[in-house]
Amino acid sequence: MNDLALKEKNDEELERTAGPSGLSLVKAAAPIEKRDEPHTHEIRPSDGKLGIRGYLRLFRISRVIATLSLYLYLDQYDVHVKHQKKRLAARRASAYALTRAAVFGEWLHRMRFTVLDAFLRVLRRFIVGGAATKLEHQERQAVWLKNKLIELGPTFIKIGQSMGTRADLLPLPFVKELGTLVDKVPPFPNAIAHQIIERELGRKISEVFSEFDTDPVAAASLGQVYRARLHSGEEVAVKVQRPHLEGTIKHDIIILKKVAAFAERFEQLNENADWTGMLREFDQTIHEEMDYVAEGRNADRFRENFKNWANIRVPEIYWNETTNKVLTMDFIRGTKVTDLEEQERKNISPSKVNRLLIKTYLKQLLEDGFFHADPHPGNLLVQDDGRLTFFDFGMVGRIDAALQSKMIDAFFHVVGKDPAGIAQDLIDLDFLKPGTPHSVVKPVVERMFEFHFNLKLKDVNFKELTYDLADVMYDYPFRLPSNFTYIMRALMTLEGIGIITDPEFNFFETAKPYAKEFMLKREGRDFRKLFVDKLMGRDEGGKIDWNRTWKLAKMAFKTVLNT
Repeated sequence: MNDLALKEKNDEELERTAGPSGLSLVKAAAPIEKRDEPHTHEIRPSDGKLGIRGYLRLFRISRVIATLSLYLYLDQYDVHVKHQKKRLAARRASAYALTRAAVFGEWLHRMRFTVLDAFLRVLRRFIVGGAATKLEHQERQAVWLKNKLIELGPTFIKIGQSMGTRADLLPLPFVKELGTLVDKVPPFPNAIAHQIIERELGRKISEVFSEFDTDPVAAASLGQVYRARLHSGEEVAVKVQRPHLEGTIKHDIIILKKVAAFAERFEQLNENADWTGMLREFDQTIHEEMDYVAEGRNADRFRENFKNWANIRVPEIYWNETTNKVLTMDFIRGTKVTDLEEQERKNISPSKVNRLLIKTYLKQLLEDGFFHADPHPGNLLVQDDGRLTFFDFGMVGRIDAALQSKMIDAFFHVVGKDPAGIAQDLIDLDFLKPGTPHSVVKPVVERMFEFHFNLKLKDVNFKELTYDLADVMYDYPFRLPSNFTYIMRALMTLEGIGIITDPEFNFFETAKPYAKEFMLKREGRDFRKLFVDKLMGRDEGGKIDWNRTWKLAKMAFKTVLNT
């Protein structure tokens, strides 16, 4: 019997024989019902081949994707029709310049569009509903989608969590419903979790912990967390990975790659998003997230980056009780960052907490180049003394120095109301498809942003910018580059938290002073090095950008005056 078959047999034996462990239990609770134990089976990949079960799963996944896509298309149907009519008018004008046959052909094309339009409007009325019933339909569809994602298992729960932060793409009822996937995922059986812990640590639970709660305090897409206490006295949280997770994830990635490859065959489905690149990044990130040793190292690195910040806390990792599938760390109590009533009761200012959160992310993005990529409210707690605690470092992002520099430029072009600079930033950051003529796109972006720059900075937010980009996205080849997937997700999540905790919140307004501070540090450091190299004769053909230096000096002077 080969190693893979032996592992599969052992896992099946584990699931059959898992029973109560000899634990020191401190908390009694009702047993978990069988209906709350989904996806404990394993789906095994075999070199990219799906097999019958795989193709059945591909069909289930494709049906959910297709249904959601149809719903979102119909929900935004008026926008789509507007652009279709513009194209029809352009085609008709071109036909009149040709022959009568071309005009007749264009007339037939228009008739087909009219029939299809009538059909889709009836379908929209049935699926999306009218003005009076639209919200009710959205709420029902959102519940359906959440339940389907839970049925499909950990991979799709994780995707659903990401979708739950995208208020720019989904109707609000979807965002609210998918947001519950953060902390309302059905747990897997406790007995199996106990067996996994003992197998991973190589000891009985009673030998490792003096206390171990019966039921989990939280269940997430990839694992669940128990409260426990070490024999040395420390109160700890023990995170246990779901059984058979790696095989299920690998198999789902194979299926999603087939779906992405299918989407690539249709230009309209792929023109505004790099689906293959985004899937590649998701594949890499979720496999990192399944490695609890890597998560522990990420937590240690994050803690080191913020060692001089007394108001930021990261749980300590207990490495003797940690493996790839079990993670033991400090158990920290606190209030959810979005629980405003509890914060008020404890005399904590939600707006101050929010500003602290924004400042930490500017440091992560613009200074450290290493950021927590999943800042949903379940991963952020406010302690009674006002300290902000970060949890769950399985999903982190990394930004190289070149991308950091481009992001800093883009931020200050927005703050400085420089449309031409923003247009060039979009090109430099790869928000345009390769081969796009820059001269065509630049004027469009400039006109769009000039409109927004007539507003006060505090009145501009990411969501409004995204909605207004919709028209441009249809007519021009913009897309979200894969290396921005998790950056944008983090920023949109932060804005959502900010709006909840402070109704007057605006990301740009809040971030501006902190971004200036980090930019002055970074640019000043780079300038000092370049200037010293010049003085010491270490110039290799580079030149000091005196225009940039002058702007930096002006910014520093204004910053000093404002403080």
